Amino acid sequence: MTVFTVPTREEVAPANQAIFDNLNKALGFVPNLYATIAYSKNGLERFLTYQNARTSLSNKEKEAVNLIVSQINGCIYCQSAHLVLGKMNGFNEEQLAEIRHGKSSDSKLNALVALAADITENRGNASEKNVDAFFSAGYTKENLVDLILQVSDKTAMNYLHNLTKVPVDFPLAPTI
Repeated sequence: MTVFTVPTREEVAPANQAIFDNLNKALGFVPNLYATIAYSKNGLERFLTYQNARTSLSNKEKEAVNLIVSQINGCIYCQSAHLVLGKMNGFNEEQLAEIRHGKSSDSKLNALVALAADITENRGNASEKNVDAFFSAGYTKENLVDLILQVSDKTAMNYLHNLTKVPVDFPLAPTI
């Protein structure tokens, strides 16, 4: 199988070098998975624009979706990253463990996590029960569209890591 190394700044296109510089300023480093996207001359800018677009979901809700999707897709890189980001967005260890198991003690968040898991597991063919619970919890049709877009964002990153297996540069997520 082809081995993927993480490209350095010098190994990527000039446009991606500028993005690396901005990521270094904002985060203090370039996450390995973002660097891997830079194998594509246009991929990193395209993906970051998509990932950072406005959404009706809160950052906390996005992190819950990111974590459950990564758990289902078996992406250790994204599980590890989103445990860190989940804490930065107000989740504690117990809440993050619940989400990784596909649930939340918060009823609204539970409906979101359950539907995100169902969408991921069943490739968009979610159960009527989970869709109804999502709307009953107070989510809207706009939220449903944004949830699907969030699942697609995270699925793309999960697939990229699952195929490239670049090193995880976040504290490694514990096995559950």
